[in-house]
Amino acid sequence: MTSTPETPAAPGRRPVLAFERALERVCEALPREGTLGVLVVDAKPLEAIERDYGADTHRRSIEDLSSLVREACQGQLREHDAIATSLAGVDAVIVFMLRSRRDDRFYREELPALARAIDASIASHANRLVYPYRRASRFLPVGYALTIHNPTLRPERQVHTAIGWARKQARIDADVAARARREQFLHIVLAEDITSLYEPIVNLTTREVLGYEALARGPAESDVQTPSALFEMAYETDLLFEVDCLCRRAALRGARGMPPGKKLFLNCLPTAIHDPSFSGETLKQTLAELRLRPSDLVFEVSEKVSIDNFAIFREARDHYARMGFNVALDDTGVGYSSLETVMELAPDFMKVDLSLVRSIDTDPPRQELLRALQAVSEKIDAQIIAEGIESREELITLRDIGIPYGQGYLLGRAAPLRRDV
Repeated sequence: MTSTPETPAAPGRRPVLAFERALERVCEALPREGTLGVLVVDAKPLEAIERDYGADTHRRSIEDLSSLVREACQGQLREHDAIATSLAGVDAVIVFMLRSRRDDRFYREELPALARAIDASIASHANRLVYPYRRASRFLPVGYALTIHNPTLRPERQVHTAIGWARKQARIDADVAARARREQFLHIVLAEDITSLYEPIVNLTTREVLGYEALARGPAESDVQTPSALFEMAYETDLLFEVDCLCRRAALRGARGMPPGKKLFLNCLPTAIHDPSFSGETLKQTLAELRLRPSDLVFEVSEKVSIDNFAIFREARDHYARMGFNVALDDTGVGYSSLETVMELAPDFMKVDLSLVRSIDTDPPRQELLRALQAVSEKIDAQIIAEGIESREELITLRDIGIPYGQGYLLGRAAPLRRDV
């Protein structure tokens, strides 16, 4: 059995123990106390961090999770109680709580309340657990169980049985919650309750607006208000294609007030070519109603998505090029591919992620990377757009490198378009 190293605690705070040590303590006290409550946070989803980023990064995520659990348990634990981490079979953080058999209120009220408190703490601090390796998600189920001491069985067996029941409850509850979320999300999709804001894309030298990127928004104050949360839920509920289509329709609905001659950048998946409303005469008629020319439309696809679906991306690019549309490659240069691959994809626009733009004025290596990307863009007759510009120093550096276009708070925030027609 393998455990994470014990996590030291600040003075006055309970340490997080290795599983074997916690098990030994609990098994010694169970016959004397009579009952054992077990809370399990199933951390199996964090295994993906270990596969992609290594054991040390994964261990830090488990330690952060353990700290959250410990904070939620403050004031609830007694002398023989323990918090432990385990990497045996399925990663987990486990809380052991020993109580008298006569304390029935513990199982009826205190144990469920603590499980809810831990679940709420994890939900509200999800970014802390996975940033910058994963997007936050409702992905760490919490379950609980109780075992009553049986003198005919080894305490170790009883403890492991209780852990198994707690883990099973966590997964059942997670499945029920996932179903409820899917039903709520289906209501949003069927009602087409998605809108768009439009962020200006600006010439860094003249400050003239080249066009606007349409940014999807879910219902206000909902769990899917932001684009990342919206598409994460679409992926979780197997509604990615439908939501992608819906976001494009919302972007076009909101673009009726767009100034003539400006480009509309639409985020989409390469599979957009299979959307009946986004092909052939149907699309041309939609653009005519909006007073947009095909050359005013730019389909923006993530570099990672494009490389993962290379054949589909090439098919989509060629299909829309024949209709007169442009294609932009998003997230360019964020570690997904070589510059040769970007040249092979040959988009009309290359959008540089804000992670490369942020504080570019003080980072010579990233400046050299952008110079290389600018050289590539010139070879394939593409234009670079730098995302997330927030300071004048960043703007000046990008302009000195030769980056022609940019977007970000410094240049204009996303907002609805004015209705001029």
